Amino acid sequence: MHFAVLVFASVATMTTFGLDNGLMRTPPMGWLAWERYRCDIDCKNDPKNCISENLFIDMADRLFEDGWKELGYVYVNIDDCWSSMERDKDGRLQPDPNRFPGGIQRLARYMHDRGLKLGIYGDMGTHTCGGYPGTTLDKIEIDAQTFADWEVDMFKFDGCYSNAVEQELGYPLMSKALNATGRPIGYSCSWPAYQGGLPPKVNYTQLGQICNLWRNYGDIQDSWNSVLSIVDWFFENQDVLATAAGPGRWNDPDMLVIGDFGLSMEQSRSQMALWAIMAAPLFMSNDLRTISSGAQSILQNKMIISINQDPLGIQGRRILKEKVGIEVFWRPLSNNASALVFFSRRTDMPYRYRTSLSKLNYTTGSYKFTDVYTGKTDVLKDSTEFVVSVNPTGVVMWYVSAPGKLKYHPFLRGGKLHGPAYDAEENNFPRVFL
Repeated sequence: MHFAVLVFASVATMTTFGLDNGLMRTPPMGWLAWERYRCDIDCKNDPKNCISENLFIDMADRLFEDGWKELGYVYVNIDDCWSSMERDKDGRLQPDPNRFPGGIQRLARYMHDRGLKLGIYGDMGTHTCGGYPGTTLDKIEIDAQTFADWEVDMFKFDGCYSNAVEQELGYPLMSKALNATGRPIGYSCSWPAYQGGLPPKVNYTQLGQICNLWRNYGDIQDSWNSVLSIVDWFFENQDVLATAAGPGRWNDPDMLVIGDFGLSMEQSRSQMALWAIMAAPLFMSNDLRTISSGAQSILQNKMIISINQDPLGIQGRRILKEKVGIEVFWRPLSNNASALVFFSRRTDMPYRYRTSLSKLNYTTGSYKFTDVYTGKTDVLKDSTEFVVSVNPTGVVMWYVSAPGKLKYHPFLRGGKLHGPAYDAEENNFPRVFL
């Protein structure tokens, strides 16, 4: 038994490429082009919105000047459709010369001069999803070195036009190639999304060794139905997904569409709260030049960002699903604190949900809570019943401070204890209290 453990530890050490980069110890935050701007390359007729260096410079200026950077939104990420249709004479990828006349390195330095970081996109198939040159197995090393030479800070590796065998080889190889450049480059893998997102086809132990974050599920769209479908999938599979996440390795439910066209303010608050509970990367895909003050206030909510960025890095869970359409989500935080979200699936009217902290498995004591959206603060005993009024498709989110006397909060499944709070010392997990 001990020998087997030692062999496994040795193999894990040899294959740990991605996490050795020391990056993204909290979920990365920034802005990403895809959902809002897709593959708009018509710079003649749509110069302000086409995929060009001007678009990314505009968004960098907004992050730098409008208070986003100080909150942690530092990545400006190019997605598909940035490159020329042909590699250069040396076999290297090159940006479209008309839309990126200054080149990618110059754009990266523009970001760096403002304390920001640049992300870029590639695909391990013959072509990207948008039909641009892909990074096949024989091009992995040269493309990794190209991105390092350009001073890129993050790389998203998609999987269109590739098969399962190529993905099994290519995603680990790219992790090794990026590390071999000597430049710290955060690595986002789309691998699990192409394999159904779940074991046995997806090996989350391996993903945590080679990638900093990974897309598990399909692309988000600018609609409430899309947000709900992602939320449903992630929390229905939380027993698998939550244990895979942690500092330097994150499940990625995809972009924040707050500030676009498909979500109401209530729904926008819900997406932000649930992404924070999931310890999800926070990549906005919107127009920061014209964003409404309401959407901006949600995305710049300091308390929700602090919950999302909690250094323990433990992904939260849904702990109750009521027949009346109310769901309760919980996430353990550092300093013996926690976050609670009361979420309404109802579409008729605000619902008054009655419960107590003891019913949510909090131990005996008094707790201070802060409503992260209203700023209201109060103290509750665990046994005191309270009512939260949750608007249709909306949330109430609390930051809860723990009392002096604490207990473990294990998750029960099949009569056995599971999750990061269980067997903390033996398994070297951080202790989680409620």
